[in-house]
Amino acid sequence: MRDNYIYCIGLMSGTSLDGIDLAYIKMHENLYGDFKIIQADTVSYSNEWKNKLQEAINYDKKDLQILDVDYGKFLGKTLNDFIREHRISKLDFIASHGHTILHQPEVGITLQIGNGQEISNITKKEVVCDFRTQDVALGGQGAPLVPIGDRLLFADYDYCLNLGGFANTSYEENKRRIAFDICPVNIVLNYYTRKIGLEYDNEGKIASEGKINVELLRRLNELSFYQDTPPKSLGLEWVHENIFPLINQYEVDIHTVLRTFVEHVAMQIGNVVKKEATILVTGGGAFNTFLMKRIEFFAQTKIKQASTELIDYKEALIFALLGVLKVQNKINCLQSVTGAKKDHSSGKNFYPQK
Repeated sequence: MRDNYIYCIGLMSGTSLDGIDLAYIKMHENLYGDFKIIQADTVSYSNEWKNKLQEAINYDKKDLQILDVDYGKFLGKTLNDFIREHRISKLDFIASHGHTILHQPEVGITLQIGNGQEISNITKKEVVCDFRTQDVALGGQGAPLVPIGDRLLFADYDYCLNLGGFANTSYEENKRRIAFDICPVNIVLNYYTRKIGLEYDNEGKIASEGKINVELLRRLNELSFYQDTPPKSLGLEWVHENIFPLINQYEVDIHTVLRTFVEHVAMQIGNVVKKEATILVTGGGAFNTFLMKRIEFFAQTKIKQASTELIDYKEALIFALLGVLKVQNKINCLQSVTGAKKDHSSGKNFYPQK
């Protein structure tokens, strides 16, 4: 007997290289808000994989093609381990974001590695992936992709705010979903904590002990991206070109860098969010207690903590939804969000080859 539910795995790897998020989802085929995260794990990257993914921005076309296949095989094996460990028998398909290596939509370039055919061959399941390419081809930013999920799953909130490698937000305005990247977050904070042997600043304690470099803060806030109007999105290249060189001009300790950058992030978010709004905050940055306090200060609102499961796996959940919409040939990419020529159903489907 059919139960009207779709069972799928959403897979996400963020630019901050925290690891691979996998979420096994049960979702009603029509009432998408009727969902459950049945199982979820984060698989940390080995140092070897972390180094490969960090260096890939410098690879030539041939090496990127090889990495795409190798990473697809790695994701396939990781998925099989997850399926085996949790004894998953009902599985309609896998939806994979892959890992972003290049994102320059202004010149028509976006690349997420993690070869869908390799994943499909290894898992013996249908795979939906490559959600950004079609949108860029249609003149869009190819990002952010999560807002369709915010609209369909979390409409009770005024704002959905994700604090991952980058901060991005989405909200309704005049019956249109507006969404964009606000600023970098963990991609910068974690870069500097690694210089002192730490993967991240636990609860923002190191930042809280630092002092603000007023001149650096002013120059960060004056970067031209913040004056651009949406749709707009950020990539690792922008951080390498604009953020790191600027910070590195100043001979300041890591405490100062972190404290100053936390203030910068909180100020930029405060510039976007209307006062006293209800905000759903997810992503690893939601665990940065000090950052959250500074955001509350500038946004002039009290933020209710989401569940740990939702904070950790919201993006994997929404990529599962993007996969559901693609399989159903329904819109999963919004023109109002990305600036593409039209709303569309994005992604590519791969099936196991013998």
